[in-house]
Amino acid sequence: MSARLLLASLLLFTAARAAQPPAGFTPLFNGKDLAGWRGGSTFDHRKLLAMPAAEREAQIAKWSATMIALKDGQPHWRAEGGVLVNDGQGDYATTEKDYGDFELLLDFKLAPGADSGVYLRGVPQVQIWDFTMPDPKGHGYALGSGGLWNNTKGTPGRDPLVKADQPVGEWNSLRVLMVGSRVSVWLNQKMVVDHAILENFYDKNDKKLKPEERRPVPARGPIQLQTHGGATHWRNVYIREIGGDEANRLLAGRGGEGFKPIFNGRDFTGWKIEEKGGNKGAGDVMEVKDGAMVWRNGKGGTPYWHEELADFQARLMFRIPPGGNNGLAIRYPGKGNAAYDGVTELQIIDENYYAARKQPEKKLDPRQYHGSAYGMVPAARGYLRPSDQWNFQEVTVKGSQLRVELNGSVILDADVSKVDLATVMGKTAHPGKDRRAGYFGLAGHSDPVEFKDLSIKRL
Repeated sequence: MSARLLLASLLLFTAARAAQPPAGFTPLFNGKDLAGWRGGSTFDHRKLLAMPAAEREAQIAKWSATMIALKDGQPHWRAEGGVLVNDGQGDYATTEKDYGDFELLLDFKLAPGADSGVYLRGVPQVQIWDFTMPDPKGHGYALGSGGLWNNTKGTPGRDPLVKADQPVGEWNSLRVLMVGSRVSVWLNQKMVVDHAILENFYDKNDKKLKPEERRPVPARGPIQLQTHGGATHWRNVYIREIGGDEANRLLAGRGGEGFKPIFNGRDFTGWKIEEKGGNKGAGDVMEVKDGAMVWRNGKGGTPYWHEELADFQARLMFRIPPGGNNGLAIRYPGKGNAAYDGVTELQIIDENYYAARKQPEKKLDPRQYHGSAYGMVPAARGYLRPSDQWNFQEVTVKGSQLRVELNGSVILDADVSKVDLATVMGKTAHPGKDRRAGYFGLAGHSDPVEFKDLSIKRL
């Protein structure tokens, strides 16, 4: 075999190997055409899904038409030699499929002056750009690529931790890990974003929304390759979807310093309950199965951890059966009703509560959904896992501020001292709303909700 033929064979072999996704990953780009991709833009994916089907299809068709529009006889987006090429024009290449938690791998190469990015669940963006461009407006080109550029200035993830770009015109490798709204980014094997929350660009810039009405990044959405200002090449675009168990491990593995377990997985040592109605202790309303607290069917009461707390963080895993209802008692006084005599009860409830109980004519109040400060402040909905899966939740109680992060997304961040009791659900008094200390407990409602891996950190 001649040297030229040998070199060609080696190049083909290398290209074939490069086209094989790593174990567990699926190609998003097949190297041949735009199958699996549609057009898209900087457009709130929630609004797209809310459109009537015909209107939604027409909008997508309009975006997609710009992708194949011609310039100098070539479409703006095209497959060329196993590479997805864009000339800097046309709407964005957008996956037809929506994704939840995922790991994304891709290679990109920029022409001089290119400004690009990767939208995560339809939300901008992991920034990609030519770091050598003049920067009269102070965008931060010289800091390099990989930051969450649409986050608020000065917040974690907004700018890359290090500059890791290859010279313009050379290939770069990008890795993105997204769990809930938490995003980590590696550029050329260097971490540039570390477990930062991707802000919801659309809610953040909606002047009609109050801060407490802004919602996290959608739980599902498309991957988009944004480009403008210069040609961008893409290759080896692979994705791996992350299941609930792995997502919980990833979340629980971060920021756990200083947390103290409050459940030993064997019995209810350290737990108390108000002695009334025949209750003999926490074990009368719950039992331990496979290292988890399991609420006994038909039992009520509020078991609580015996140490009084002022400001604290709590971490836990929970699983809700269909139609299940429970709650977290915050600064509970040790007796009375957790939702009223403590600061609040943070709801733990199936979002399809009444449908699961075969009462579809009934609806929950917005302030009764999961994560809400019961009757006072509604939480964002749509972030619970299916009822057969465990959820990971972190609660922060600091002064009168309550923050609930569910499966990596902040669904409640509210100052309960500012709640007007004349506007609460049922206009019911909440005498404990402004308590400065109390106990952390579980506000059971007779359903077999499960809890495990409970821990507390004093602040």
